[in-house]
Amino acid sequence: MLTLSQFGVLEALWHLGPLCQRDLGLKILKSSGNMTMVIDNLEKRELVDRRQTAEECRVMEVHRTTKGRALTKEIFPRQAGQITDELGRLTAAEEKQLGALCRKLGLAD
Repeated sequence: MLTLSQFGVLEALWHLGPLCQRDLGLKILKSSGNMTMVIDNLEKRELVDRRQTAEECRVMEVHRTTKGRALTKEIFPRQAGQITDELGRLTAAEEKQLGALCRKLGLAD
């Protein structure tokens, strides 16, 4: 069973590709200390690994492993379906408002 934070990391890596731990924390709204624990636990389960970037040897990127890619491929469609069902309750105006708010939050770094 994945925690919400672990799922968030795998989902972010699926959509955005490898990211440094700091950027992952910003994407899923977690502190750096919490992200370390989340990544450590995903690494113990062999779902992600950390690699040095070619550009900056001090920066570690988080990558999904083969096992992590398989798990994401298995669980994400089910999760996306549940989200679609939940959002189906919104009116067209509410969907538009939610979209605008999500874009606003996505642009805030």
